[in-house]
Amino acid sequence: MMQIMMQRTGDAWFRTITFLFALSIPVLLLLLVIILLGQAMPSISHSGVGFIFSSSWDPVKELFGALPYIYGTLISSLIALIIAVPLGLGAALYLAEVSRSKFKEYLAVMIELLAAIPSIIYGLWGIFVLGPWLANYVQPALRSVLGFLPIFQGPASGLSMFSGGVILAIMILPTIAAISREVFQSVPNILKESALALGATRWETIKLAVFGPARSGIMGAIILGLGRALGETMAVTMVIGNRPQISASIFAPAYTLASVIANEFAEASSGVYVSALVELGLVLLFVTLIVNGLARLLIWKTVGKSNTL
Repeated sequence: MMQIMMQRTGDAWFRTITFLFALSIPVLLLLLVIILLGQAMPSISHSGVGFIFSSSWDPVKELFGALPYIYGTLISSLIALIIAVPLGLGAALYLAEVSRSKFKEYLAVMIELLAAIPSIIYGLWGIFVLGPWLANYVQPALRSVLGFLPIFQGPASGLSMFSGGVILAIMILPTIAAISREVFQSVPNILKESALALGATRWETIKLAVFGPARSGIMGAIILGLGRALGETMAVTMVIGNRPQISASIFAPAYTLASVIANEFAEASSGVYVSALVELGLVLLFVTLIVNGLARLLIWKTVGKSNTL
């Protein structure tokens, strides 16, 4: 009897401790929001809602607007996803489903090593190698073929929104590829064998028996990559051009929320100026939460549809 009571007491303590561990995560997020709100309150009182929708940024006149930085953050992350998602999924499919060579393990290690490279190294490489190459070859080619679209118009520049998006794509590529590969490998072999036994081709097997069950995992990999793209600072700061203007062309310089905070925090002299930068951090936090929340909602809808089929 005593032993049973001790076991129940131990289980209760275990549940309580693990509950506190789980509760600490939302509490930390709540504390972070409260602290940022407190520090940003002078700017919120000074600029109001216009802070989100204004494009003016003049610390001397104490005019602050976040719209160009929100635009630069979202568009550069979108460019990164457009480039990195097909490459990452293609690499993951090759490593998990197509290749039968021993070399694929070395290739997987090399892809994962990309995630260990410091962002400052990506930034230096972007300034001296990637940016000039994009400006001399890729951007002119895109402009000659798709120049009728506003997003591909304007002079080619190594320091641009396009360069920032490409460098972000390279940085999030190993995350998407590595996680997607693990997801593909976790799909039960019996599903693939059943599809092949019914006469499906290799591509049909991958489409039906691999992509279907792995859909939620793929979306999770994309969300993790998007989270890094939204918050990346140094590499993007070095190649995006750092101009607080909204341009229809992705070849024009731009700015991101993380970049402006890193560039101007040391120069902030007035209290409202510092508070405006903290409010930019608060905006970045909410943008990240909103984008990830929408992506999570998409996962739930996708999984729900696949479960009803």
